[in-house]
Amino acid sequence: QLLEAKASLSLAQAQHALQLQQAKAQINNMVPKKQFEQLQNTLREEQCKTQQLQGSLQLQAKQTCRQLVRIQEEHEQLLQAAVEQAEGLEQSLRNAEALLAERAAQLRDAQAQLSRNKLLIEELRGENRRFAMTLQAAELKQKSMEEKNQLLEEQASALKQLIGRITPASLS
Repeated sequence: QLLEAKASLSLAQAQHALQLQQAKAQINNMVPKKQFEQLQNTLREEQCKTQQLQGSLQLQAKQTCRQLVRIQEEHEQLLQAAVEQAEGLEQSLRNAEALLAERAAQLRDAQAQLSRNKLLIEELRGENRRFAMTLQAAELKQKSMEEKNQLLEEQASALKQLIGRITPASLS
């Protein structure tokens, strides 16, 4: 708008200068007084229009400058807000990365513990198998011993009966 206003002003000044030259040329060519007065009136009117146009252009220039300053301030505020938001997002990202690293370390520790637990379970299963085999052997041995005991008890009972029969007969 300022450039347009300056262009309009320059055009009006050029027209004014041209009209002035024309008026001078006409005066130099011995223009009649009535025509000269007419030209002077036209010149005054054009000067008045030029002044009005200059005032209008200056007002527009001031308004445009104020508008540009306001827009620049708004842009600076928006930029500042964007910078602050970006810094906040960057901080959030750093926090998230730190948390993620901590969780990854926890998962690695848990994975290592899980591997150790699996090895321990395998060892315990092996021991359990050995204990089961030992227990089974002990049960078989106990069963064999019980059968021997049963046999010995039966033999002892048979001996008692035999002694019981022999003893009264030998006493008589």
